[in-house]
Amino acid sequence: MTPSPRDPTGNRIAAADKDAPGRGAAIIIYGLYLGAIMSVVTLPLGALLAHYKLGRGAAWIDSHLRFQVVTFWLLLLASAAAVGLWQLLGRLAVPPLTAWTFGYLYITAAVAWFIGRCGVGVHRLTGNKPIARPHSLLFG
Repeated sequence: MTPSPRDPTGNRIAAADKDAPGRGAAIIIYGLYLGAIMSVVTLPLGALLAHYKLGRGAAWIDSHLRFQVVTFWLLLLASAAAVGLWQLLGRLAVPPLTAWTFGYLYITAAVAWFIGRCGVGVHRLTGNKPIARPHSLLFG
């Protein structure tokens, strides 16, 4: 007999199933997030949908929605900091290659992190499992 899944506070989570309310929205949001790699406009649409659906479905689905919301805000915050640092490098008159190298390295790391978080979320969602730590900086 396997133990019951628990949320981060230690409370038991109701049995997860494919018919849980909000599961379809969570799948669509992961799709919108991954679509943002090609068209940035889908990322804020997914974030708005995740904010709207949060608290309206099963508890284990809410862990995915919270994970998606945190992913959006962390990416936005990190991108704003990177753009600010990139501008600072330009004002400090560092060689242009240094600033461009920083930009490319940031974008590569951000895309890898973003795809990793979405991949973990999709894997856990299709396995009917909650995200254990939706507020984590890495992969939950």
